[in-house]
Amino acid sequence: MIVGVDQLGKSIAHEGAVLTILHDISFAIKNGESVAIVGASGSGKSTLLGLLAGLDTPSSGSVTVNGVDLFALDEDGRAALRGRSMGFVFQSFQLLPMLTALENVMLPIELLNGQDARSRAQHILERVGLGERTAHYPRQLSGGEQQRVAIARAFVTEPALLLADEPTGNLDSATGANVIELLFALNRERGTTLVLVTHDAALAQRCGRILHLDAGRLVEGA
Repeated sequence: MIVGVDQLGKSIAHEGAVLTILHDISFAIKNGESVAIVGASGSGKSTLLGLLAGLDTPSSGSVTVNGVDLFALDEDGRAALRGRSMGFVFQSFQLLPMLTALENVMLPIELLNGQDARSRAQHILERVGLGERTAHYPRQLSGGEQQRVAIARAFVTEPALLLADEPTGNLDSATGANVIELLFALNRERGTTLVLVTHDAALAQRCGRILHLDAGRLVEGA
């Protein structure tokens, strides 16, 4: 088991009342699984993904990643665990505009003080079909190319767990289909556990399991 979620809850204060976003969510994810998180807008999907990443803190319950309790760690400890074990693909790409494609992909390796950052980044960019675009800045790349850079950056450290939030949300259907093929190919080749938040039913069906949220409750797939 790479991810364990036990009675996870998240509430926030809102206009003088308490708004509960997630209610006692429990599930486990095995190494190498592909899992889709689905549900209507506002059902808590992105909040759940943020908690799995340790980017937000829960009101109750726990999340373990590779046997480590995320919220027993301080913020620096969670950041270190993310750097070692996780990759992220966001709908908005989150590329640094002042860095080239190659430099954006090198960055996670350099933050870990890893070796061969340039050659590893070059290799993964070639794998995603951008070997000729390494010196281009994000503004010089199409949306699909930027998302492929983001995927290369997510995979370059060979994380055990990849979290993706609507990875095709800003892409046309053809480009989105190519990005999804790439995600699943890298998942198969490297055994990376893949967790996707998506509103795309066809994409969800390609995953090995679907977790369905309804108004902050897990109604299917645990």
